[in-house]
Amino acid sequence: MKDRASNDQGADTKELPAKIGQLAMENDFLSRAHRRSERKEMIDREDPLPVTRQCRILDISRSGIYYVPIPVSDKDRELMRLIDEIHLELPHLGSRGMKNELRTRGHQAGRIHVRTLMRKIGIEAIYKKPRLSKPHPGHTIYPYLLKGLDITRSNHVWCSDITYIPMAKGFCYLVAVMDWASRKVLSWRLSNTLDSSFCIDALEEAIARYGTPDILNTDQGSQFTSEKFTDILKDNGIKISMDGRGRWMDNIFVERLWKTVKYEDIYLKAYNSIAGVRTGLKAYFERYNSRRRHQGLGDRTPDEVYLSMLPEVKEAV
Repeated sequence: MKDRASNDQGADTKELPAKIGQLAMENDFLSRAHRRSERKEMIDREDPLPVTRQCRILDISRSGIYYVPIPVSDKDRELMRLIDEIHLELPHLGSRGMKNELRTRGHQAGRIHVRTLMRKIGIEAIYKKPRLSKPHPGHTIYPYLLKGLDITRSNHVWCSDITYIPMAKGFCYLVAVMDWASRKVLSWRLSNTLDSSFCIDALEEAIARYGTPDILNTDQGSQFTSEKFTDILKDNGIKISMDGRGRWMDNIFVERLWKTVKYEDIYLKAYNSIAGVRTGLKAYFERYNSRRRHQGLGDRTPDEVYLSMLPEVKEAV
């Protein structure tokens, strides 16, 4: 019995250097991790540490690393582009009305197929439905905090939303974080999937560059109700506000941004790739913030209004 215990102890002792070496390698890998976007860039397929293990250590979903886009037919891409345009013009249309509007414009598609494409794009009619869909299991839905609130300074309230971006040979999704009072776009990200990771990246960048708001307002989408997203808000002392389902008016400034972006850039240029969209939107948002004057802002730019409405600037004046 004693000999057996000694043998077991000897075996454990022999394995110990290997375990220590493995742990040291993981710690060295983890020590380079910062924000989620930076952690994602750290994934190295040539590293001796398996990619699966790298994802677990860095707290990144493997789906975003291994995801391969499923091709969409040319016909469906055209239908999705038209549905997106029609929704901007007639946001009250559900799948039945959308099917009829497509037919009026010379495109035949069944209601079920139209409904499937609307869900893929991530849009729905703005009216309140008799039975609302259930929130994502395990995700907390937070109350709407902006009703009657006087928003008169920068970084008081931020808002965020996701929209569908059609391309010549595919599509992607865009998320933006905007300052409510100044309409300034603080950060944005593109993704070919609707998981929460690109929303988290945009939020982390906005906080890193501009500090924290008192309140962040979003819709009830699973990307914004996920624990990883809301934990960042809680850790930074940001109050969480969410629209009622189907109430697009609660986040109206982001909705107006989407219409502006699409009519002034996306629909005009018909980008061929996500890289092309990224380059184009980078130039567009720089122009939007610094040179595009808004009637609702007294013909000033978002940058001008944002800087003038910062609490520190007001106190100095």
